Amino acid sequence: MEIVLATGIYPPDIGGPATYVHALAEQLKSAGHVVTVVTYGTQDLGLRTKDLGNGWGVLVVSKSGGPLLRWWRYAQTLRKVAADADIIEAFSSVSVGVPLMFARLKKPKKVLRLGGDFFWERYTDRGGGKNLKEWYASVPRSKFITQKILASFDHVVFSTDFQKTLYRAQYRLPGHSVIQNALPAGTPVLHAAHAPFRLLFMGRFVAFKNLPILLRALTFLPQCSLTFVGDGPVAAALHLLVQELSLAGRVSFLPPQSGAAKARTMADADLLVLPSITELSPNVALEARAQGLPVLLTRGTGFGEMLTRGMVLRDVKTPEQLAQAIADVRSRYTEIAETAALPPPMRGWDTVAREHLQLFQSL
Repeated sequence: MEIVLATGIYPPDIGGPATYVHALAEQLKSAGHVVTVVTYGTQDLGLRTKDLGNGWGVLVVSKSGGPLLRWWRYAQTLRKVAADADIIEAFSSVSVGVPLMFARLKKPKKVLRLGGDFFWERYTDRGGGKNLKEWYASVPRSKFITQKILASFDHVVFSTDFQKTLYRAQYRLPGHSVIQNALPAGTPVLHAAHAPFRLLFMGRFVAFKNLPILLRALTFLPQCSLTFVGDGPVAAALHLLVQELSLAGRVSFLPPQSGAAKARTMADADLLVLPSITELSPNVALEARAQGLPVLLTRGTGFGEMLTRGMVLRDVKTPEQLAQAIADVRSRYTEIAETAALPPPMRGWDTVAREHLQLFQSL
């Protein structure tokens, strides 16, 4: 089959979709399929084999200009490379889904993979504090737009039953199914607590990650240090807040990491903290679990019981709630670390790719 994977971000950019698309492309290519990736970047680079030796092309579309201009560029690129494809899978409802509508491609079956909610994330960018369920209960005006986008696809793939159930209550969906994320391979190692207790956040610095709450929680936790690993649009605001809260001696920032460097950082930490109001399917939590690093995240996660073994789920909407949750983990750290060090369930990228191919062949 000829398969086009259309995404908003791709390595070296960080984030779940970037990791997912790269791993899926690798598996589909190794299964003998023709794969092309289309993504946004800082400039138009045309067709290139950025993944040298892996054998799939990557088209980079400039994200400069306003939304309409970059959507038009993306749509033009899709017309060039996807008109004769068998499948095009989009990994963003708006930044990719809208250009795909503009492209008006007739032959390929169109699949949308959802692991988040674009308009809810924009709501949190503007300072909104409702979780995903609460936001939908308020009947957001963006539902009309989302319905139009969803209706333009032949099939929607959710990463969690949580989001599938929520969307079925809110929208008229085309065919839909759940393909859970892969569980990264690893050998969990039992962690022992350090003094000071080492907190870690790893991911994109964006509003819905609720990172100021984490910094404010740290003011209640004098025996803890915190390392941020990543980058994003709220990075400058985080640096300013560190100074404002007089936390410079206990907070450090590192650039995005991958591979061995990422593994070393997780090995040196005591607790991965993901303070998002809603966190549907955070891949970094699964990576931490594969290494035996305990994880603290919101109860508003899309992960089922199988994936949250070895993780601690709490309400983390306020600094006080988050600080109390971290203190609770510290007080029971030996027990929690022993659970996190148990072998995780096995689910490789080969399984994720096989489930995608079964879906593609059924369309």
